[in-house]
Amino acid sequence: MSPHLWYLLAGLIFVLMATGTTVLKRLPLTTSIIYLAVGFILGPSCTGVLSIDLLSQSVLLEHLAEAAVIISLFTTGLKLRLPLSDKRWLLVVRLAGPSMLVTIALVTAASVLFLDLPIGAGILLGAVMAPTDPVLASDVQVVDPADRNRLRFSLTGEAGLNDGMAFPFVMLGIGLLGLHELGHFGWRWITIDLIWAIVGGLLIGWTLGHAVGRLIVFLRKRHQESVGLDDFVALGLIALAYGLSLWVYAYGFLAVFAAGLALRTIERTSSNPSAEPEEAGIDKALATDPQKAPAQMASAVLIFNEQLERIAEVIVVVVLGILLSGTEFTLRGVLFSLALLFILRPIAVYAGLLGVKTSRPQFWLTAWFGIRGVGSLYYLTYAMNQGMDPSLAQELGMLTVLTIALSITLHGITATPLMKRYGKAA
Repeated sequence: MSPHLWYLLAGLIFVLMATGTTVLKRLPLTTSIIYLAVGFILGPSCTGVLSIDLLSQSVLLEHLAEAAVIISLFTTGLKLRLPLSDKRWLLVVRLAGPSMLVTIALVTAASVLFLDLPIGAGILLGAVMAPTDPVLASDVQVVDPADRNRLRFSLTGEAGLNDGMAFPFVMLGIGLLGLHELGHFGWRWITIDLIWAIVGGLLIGWTLGHAVGRLIVFLRKRHQESVGLDDFVALGLIALAYGLSLWVYAYGFLAVFAAGLALRTIERTSSNPSAEPEEAGIDKALATDPQKAPAQMASAVLIFNEQLERIAEVIVVVVLGILLSGTEFTLRGVLFSLALLFILRPIAVYAGLLGVKTSRPQFWLTAWFGIRGVGSLYYLTYAMNQGMDPSLAQELGMLTVLTIALSITLHGITATPLMKRYGKAA
């Protein structure tokens, strides 16, 4: 495609972002559906302007999805303002823990019994499909840090936490395929890939988030310095948390989520916990005020990250549309994807929330809005780049791309009317 067409396409998409978002909120559509359609039209099945091969370009796609996920996970952490002692966190832990494990088990069983996949590939596919998405789920997540709605909080927290919690099972799957060392009787997987990588990632992110946040607040309160550079705070903290985690074999996704959560915790504990977060601005007097400095920092970082998140969403979803356009699907692949969204997800949510009191509308909306997206694309391409057999990679790629596309479409169409109805009933 010639350069001027690239500029025209980018310009049209970004103008659409700026002008169409508020209009789409009144319709049963999301911007992700539009981006997916644009990618599909550009792909081989329609105009053939662009073509992306999942296998040969898996390294590029892995890094693209990786960047989108870590930006979104940091943003998700910043949105969650409730203290960890709040009972709403119980829903998050149940969904990101037991529900995710049940999802992996169910997908593994379905993969082995109905798709004739080996057990290692089944576990890998389960881990790829299990996490819900922090990038594409904005329509059902918390609106802002002051939003304490139980449903939106649990869906947001789940999307932030389970993207890292699924990683051990990705490693287990590729290990059973002979592409990763699990150790004798799985000792390496249990001690390093499961226990250390999870605990280490959370500790690194939490510690760095607190350290960097308190340093910035100290400089602003005492010396009126480090004002107006909140974008560098965000990028620096993300890079530090993610890079250090990778260096010590911990999970970077959990680290950036915990870093965002820690930064928000500083804002909440440094001001009145019941007060609304301050709006971000460039007023130096507010940014250096002893009472308002933490809130100003957290809000400014959040706004910057939300802009990055939207840009990442455009790029990745257009790429997914191009992949969708060039992928050949099978009937059993379609049935598998529909079963995951309509049957396996509700069963997993039911199992995970046993004993937890939830209203019937909240349960069914939680069961339905298990949105799959960029995290699944990352795990898939990560596994491919470990040396997976091309024919197996092709099949898993078809199932993953199809499931993400169906999720974007079906969840996107239903998000606005269902959440409006829920809001009126709440």
